[in-house]
Order: sequence, then structure tokens, then C-alpha cells
Amino acid sequence: MSTSDHSAAAPASFSVSVADVELEADDLDPEQIVSGDPAVTGKVLWESADGKQVRGIWQITPGVVTDVEANELFVVVSGRATVEVEGGATLEVGPGSACVLREGDRTTWTVHETLRKAYHISY
Repeated sequence: MSTSDHSAAAPASFSVSVADVELEADDLDPEQIVSGDPAVTGKVLWESADGKQVRGIWQITPGVVTDVEANELFVVVSGRATVEVEGGATLEVGPGSACVLREGDRTTWTVHETLRKAYHISY
């Protein structure tokens, strides 16, 4: 979808049941997979007209993956993972965890149980 499609799809104020949002398959670069066979799904709920703010739901099945992060605030709805920030903290996240990742953080996600999160990303 284009940016304008996302903006038109959801009003500025809305509510969803995060556990019930139907997610769509998302690509995971095979080079990011360290071990296991993790699969990623997600749904953008809102995106600013300039594409610099994105809010949505994201899910990953068990496995180990690497990533380079954007500025992100997320809350874990279900599942558990260990997120190791290169040169920084090791975050143990589970239901109810609110987490902040900084743009450029290099992370390794060890997903113990399928993890679903609601997120806000700023580019």
C-alpha cells in the first residue's frame, strides 16, 4: 500500500484488539536468520502522510534473528524473547513489557515463544 492508503485506512484516533488483528506475511531477509525457521507477520495500522511515523502490530515465531533498529517504542502483547543490544543491554521481554530501541541499534532477537507486539516507529 502507498502511504496515503495507510493514512486513509485508519483515522487518527482508533482502537483495535491487538490479539485479534489479522496479520499479513512479511518478508524476513534470510541473512537475518541465525537459527531456527522464524516467520514474520504484521499489519500497519497507521502511517503519517510523510512516512516518518508508523504504528502497527508485528509478530515473529521462535528462532534467532538479527536486526538494525529504527527509533521504536513497543509493547509486548504475547510471547517471550531475549533482545541483545550490541554493546548495550540484554532485554528480557514478555507480555506487558514496554521497550525502547534506538535507531542504529544492532540487535539479536532470541524468540522463545511467538512474540506479538504493538509498535510505534519514528524515522
